[in-house]
Amino acid sequence: MTESPRTIAVTGSGSAEAAPDLLTLSIGVECRRQDVGTAYGDAGKVSTAITAVLRDHGVGRPDITTSGLNVRAEVNWQEGRGQTVSGYLASSMLSVRIRELAGSSEVIAAAVAAGGNDVRLNGLELGFADPSAVTARAREAAWQDALTAAQHFASLSGAGLGKVLSITRQSGFQAPIPLAKMERAVAADALTVEAGESSVSETVSVVWELIA
Repeated sequence: MTESPRTIAVTGSGSAEAAPDLLTLSIGVECRRQDVGTAYGDAGKVSTAITAVLRDHGVGRPDITTSGLNVRAEVNWQEGRGQTVSGYLASSMLSVRIRELAGSSEVIAAAVAAGGNDVRLNGLELGFADPSAVTARAREAAWQDALTAAQHFASLSGAGLGKVLSITRQSGFQAPIPLAKMERAVAADALTVEAGESSVSETVSVVWELIA
């Protein structure tokens, strides 16, 4: 009977950093009005105004995406009357990719000014338009981490590393840089965006054959 080969399984992790070149901004629109038609119509006007300003500041049409359109009644409970409709809320969400980070603060301020009290900033994320280069460096670091650990364990057991039997890669992630949710987007002209550096992490599990 043939003996199964001795093996060693190791998981390695690594990361790499680089200056981001892409900012993804989430802009919400919320219009509370007394009737549903006005709420819906005003939400459309605000979204159009914000989109126009973004395009004026060089944001391309493919980099603006609308999602999450919602219209609902807002109700209150009154003693003796039960639930009553107090108004209507129309809301939508814009996902905006800004590729010129140097002017991103100005773009955000202009969008907030265009939307007025009906605009909400729900967060931003800094990352990479093409993450392949920084991901490759993170992957290499993860592999080296796994290899170093495997060599050490093999040496401790009095063996050496043979051929690689399997490799399992876990997807890396881009560390986001969040902007706290704001109920009212005010004083936006004082807000600045510092790009700093974003990191990508990779994890790889490798199984080697152990040889005498």
